[in-house]
Amino acid sequence: MTVELIRYRFTADEYEQMTESGILAEDDRLELIEGEIIEMSPIGSEHAACVKRLNYLLQQALGARVIIGVQDPIRLDIHSQPQPDLSVLVFRPDFYNDRHPAAADVLLAVEVADSSAVQDRTVKLPLYAAAGIREVWLVDLSRQCVECHREPAVAGYRLILTAFVGEQITIESFPNQEFSVSDIFGRDSR
Repeated sequence: MTVELIRYRFTADEYEQMTESGILAEDDRLELIEGEIIEMSPIGSEHAACVKRLNYLLQQALGARVIIGVQDPIRLDIHSQPQPDLSVLVFRPDFYNDRHPAAADVLLAVEVADSSAVQDRTVKLPLYAAAGIREVWLVDLSRQCVECHREPAVAGYRLILTAFVGEQITIESFPNQEFSVSDIFGRDSR
């Protein structure tokens, strides 16, 4: 006789209530992915530096036109509330005080990956695409490249552009603003 285990899928509201009630600490490195509470990978110094550089570059280039979230939650649906390394959000004067940003609020989500690259490609990016997030950058530290995922569809992103050190990339929502991949990795392109 086989017994089928039934998993309980948490909702984003239940997940937030667990934090508010102290069951989960606000500084725990957790995110809600398809109803499961997942522990996020530890952040190494190279990963942290890349996130800081990207935050600086995005803030300098886009300024007051957007809000930039750093490892903040995004509500994708009832069962998923990931925390991308960076998110470029539609500007709101209240800075999303009354709710977490939803997929429609996200102009760009950024995942910086070293050991998490496979998980980001196979789990998080399909979730972002299915939710309709317009563009995701996967900054791959081991390959020293930025994958720009665009044109979201239910099955994933239809367009993937890869840029390496020495090349430039743009955000689809800001096509006239170029970003140097060398600057993202803190490398001289010469």
